[in-house]
Amino acid sequence: MNAQIIDPLQGDFPEVIEEYLEHGCMKCIAFNRRGTLLAVGCNDGSCVIWDFETRGIAKELRDNDCSSPITSVCWSKCGNRILISAADKSLLLWDVMSGKRITRIVLQQTPLHARLYPGSSKPSLCLACPLSCAPMIVDLNTGNTTSLKVSVLEVSNNGATPASRNKCADGITSFSPTAACFSKNGNLVYVGNSKGEILIINHIDNEVRAMVPIPGGSVVKNIVFSRNGKYLLTNSNDRIIRIYENLLPLKDEVRALDDLNENLNDLEGVEKLKAVGSKCLTLFRELQDLITKVHWKAPCFSGDGEWVVGGSASKGEHKIYIWDRVGRLVKILEGPKEAIIDLAWHPVRPIVVSVSLNGIVYIWAKDYTENWSAFAPDFKELEENEEYVEREDEFDLIPETGKLKESDVNEDDEVDIVTVEKDPGFSDSDMSEEELCFLPATPTCDVPEQMDKFIESSSKLVDSNNSGSPLSEEAGPNEHTTNHNLSPLEDDAWGTRAKRKRKPSEKVLELQAEKLKKPSKSSKASKFKTKPVVDEDGSNGFYGDEFSDE
Repeated sequence: MNAQIIDPLQGDFPEVIEEYLEHGCMKCIAFNRRGTLLAVGCNDGSCVIWDFETRGIAKELRDNDCSSPITSVCWSKCGNRILISAADKSLLLWDVMSGKRITRIVLQQTPLHARLYPGSSKPSLCLACPLSCAPMIVDLNTGNTTSLKVSVLEVSNNGATPASRNKCADGITSFSPTAACFSKNGNLVYVGNSKGEILIINHIDNEVRAMVPIPGGSVVKNIVFSRNGKYLLTNSNDRIIRIYENLLPLKDEVRALDDLNENLNDLEGVEKLKAVGSKCLTLFRELQDLITKVHWKAPCFSGDGEWVVGGSASKGEHKIYIWDRVGRLVKILEGPKEAIIDLAWHPVRPIVVSVSLNGIVYIWAKDYTENWSAFAPDFKELEENEEYVEREDEFDLIPETGKLKESDVNEDDEVDIVTVEKDPGFSDSDMSEEELCFLPATPTCDVPEQMDKFIESSSKLVDSNNSGSPLSEEAGPNEHTTNHNLSPLEDDAWGTRAKRKRKPSEKVLELQAEKLKKPSKSSKASKFKTKPVVDEDGSNGFYGDEFSDE
């Protein structure tokens, strides 16, 4: 692959649709940590893993017990496992390399989102957000669930938890979906409830440690952390995306919360939770479309946290809005007339991947403009040709004007091309397992085997018409010849079953033209009959040319 010479001063956000992926009806997407693999949940209950470099399918995870649409996919920290939530109320944990299912847990409610615990390479906990139930921590080993508190009314001085409409009662409740997410290291859970509040919960003891009220008090539909954990994003029903700055330290956040609670002993109840919350999160920006007032779908941060992207939730349009972190709208991407159902930004590259309502995955990339002067500052771009007189020794191996410096590299040293150097932006000190970045992909043919049989049969018909066979001579050159370039076999079968069409060679076209110009030698006229040529599998009927003398 040739490297592109690009201008680094151009904005690092996508601009055009570079490619699209098709495989059944796809519903949701998720990148692994380095962005080398893309997991896609499909409508038939399968999960397809694409190699994002080659854009080929590397593996397909399919379980016979699950045929319902996938609602979310989530990679583990090292990329060795994938958690899938399905519409049949199930959670499935997969081993990516072997393609085997590790466990399957059935909940009382359909999980809309499920996220693995980010603090471990082999997590045994996950956070699930059911359709009409409080978010819960699920133990993937035992199947035990712990419902999290979603309201400050559930917090009382004596530790009792009063009944609330937010809690599941025998799996039946009329509560709207609640958004929740882990912090960067998984020590805390941030819950956005229907009252327009952000609750900070220690999921180990299931205690609400802080509360941050959202202006307007609208229902929180999405809550997402940036990759570096410094910013938090919320999407509310008031059609505003809010960005909060995280004031807690990333490593010792639980201890910092305990210190804040001890310093505010003079306050109690909700006032104390609000006071602690003001020390945890501070409102940074509000993003909205003041003209159209659209609802937002699947908003998220870019990999470096410098950009915020959100899809329009309006039906019949595929619009993606991109803001910088300052709050300035920098780009509106307009795609096909299909609604957006999911979005994801590549972890390290300016690429956005969107899923349409029709189940097609679109890859948005930057429209790069080549600029050699930006790549090499001493490179001079010429507007027109200029005469240049080279030096006498310019092309000598050892020019007289400046002797080449001897290289300090020892050519006998072995070069290690296998070991991957750790990137400080991704590698963590507690990573005890090697990260999975690539999977062996099996190449697929452009034309299936059944189509090869059609191509052979059609080529034989073309050869019989253009060669000196007795059949073609008896037919007579002045009769109506068959135009294979426009035959229904090629138009119908190839157009619907194969993406690429094969055109007749120039030699075949020349032979057809010569036969039309030759005078007739045969006195016996023959007529053509068109009979249906039935496909071997009996699924499609095509009309080929057969010759018969009457």
